Amino acid sequence: MATKDIGPKNPVAQTGDMVVDYVDHRTGAKTGLNWFLNRNIPAETGWFQTLGFTALALFGLQAVTGIILAMYYRPDPATAYESIRVITDDLTWGWLVRGMHKWGASAMVVVVFLHMGRVFFFGAYKYPRELTWVTGALLLVMTLFMGLTGYLLVWDQKAYWATVVAVNITASAPVLGPYIADILRAGPEFGPSTLSRFYSIHMLLIPGGMIAFIGIHLFLVSKLGVAEPPWSKRLQMVEREKEEAKRQAARDRLPTGRTRVPVRAPDHPPLRTPAPTDTSESATTPDGGGS
Repeated sequence: MATKDIGPKNPVAQTGDMVVDYVDHRTGAKTGLNWFLNRNIPAETGWFQTLGFTALALFGLQAVTGIILAMYYRPDPATAYESIRVITDDLTWGWLVRGMHKWGASAMVVVVFLHMGRVFFFGAYKYPRELTWVTGALLLVMTLFMGLTGYLLVWDQKAYWATVVAVNITASAPVLGPYIADILRAGPEFGPSTLSRFYSIHMLLIPGGMIAFIGIHLFLVSKLGVAEPPWSKRLQMVEREKEEAKRQAARDRLPTGRTRVPVRAPDHPPLRTPAPTDTSESATTPDGGGS
């Protein structure tokens, strides 16, 4: 069947192709994106492996709704609670944005916990994915810390005293606990500077750290691949082959991977030769015997 000539592309498409080729020629962005998105995955991959992407999507939701809320929130003890009321009651769709941010934070904590649990039970933390597990654990800690710092920003009685309890628990930790509590409180006691300190940590410090570690985490996942589930047929076949090789080596009484050395005659005679033995029935004496 002959290919139909559809003619040249329109100017907009041509301009887009030129821009893409220009950027890719100088940065390799198209090659890198193709390496990141197009890769082989195990055949038995299912919905359990989508928990990581779900957590990433929730982080993006938190970032977008947080930026919108930051445009109207005022981190001052005298006006913080009123600004929250204005966002919820007076701002168009403000109640929806705040509700998405509030419940999205809880959902993100739950999904990250489920993702970590799935990785643990699937054994995806083992070699060579140890660093992937470490970066994921750090992201879990930062997720919990972001929830703590955001909880105070409402600045009502419930948020205030709950944060006081959490910071006092942190201060009771040995060695570093009191210093971390002073940093969070912006002083020895809760005061006007505490709210701005929590706001800056919640809006700047933790999101920056999470973006950096998410990038490292995704790079490691792309480089090392997705771990196979325990019920993978290919994985079970490989494990059976390893066990059979170990059993065969044990039967041969040889270390795994070694081969028996063939036995052959020595290349040189032995260094020592046995002494000759006397086979005569009687030995003669120097004086002899006669009649």
